[in-house]
Amino acid sequence: MNFDDFKGHVYLIDDDPSIRRSLAFSLSSERYSIQTFDSPASFLRDALPITPAVILLDIRMPEMSGLTLQIEMKRKGRETPIIFISGESQPSEIIEAMKQGAVDFLLKPFGLETLLLAVDMALQKDKVQQAQKTSALNVQERFMRLTEKEREVCRWMVKGYGNKEIANINGSA
Repeated sequence: MNFDDFKGHVYLIDDDPSIRRSLAFSLSSERYSIQTFDSPASFLRDALPITPAVILLDIRMPEMSGLTLQIEMKRKGRETPIIFISGESQPSEIIEAMKQGAVDFLLKPFGLETLLLAVDMALQKDKVQQAQKTSALNVQERFMRLTEKEREVCRWMVKGYGNKEIANINGSA
């Protein structure tokens, strides 16, 4: 199978080896590429940025919780969508995860169909985010190719001025 056959990439972070094996097998069988990590620290150290991608993240782990990783990723500007998975969570943890931007929160045990729907939704979100970033970079690149006078006219247009108003401003300058 080559890389084009994959639906997207899944970073799986869970301290339970049996959960990692089971989910990795299920997801790879459904044509997702998988990278597993036994801790948030190993993810931060070793994960290569891939897109489209989603993070399946256990909320309770020793040393660093999933919530702490989520906050650290936001601080670093990494916007890979996160789906939390947990066998036991407090309502306050679920609420905080969602407030911080989690795509979904799945309580163990969950069915494969539920997981696949959440993963597909998160991958779609990542695709949209990447397209928006690319578009913004293209606009910025084109803006920088304008002459200084063209940039000035563009700034007036963004402020809502019409052609005649801009001509009057430029004519009096």
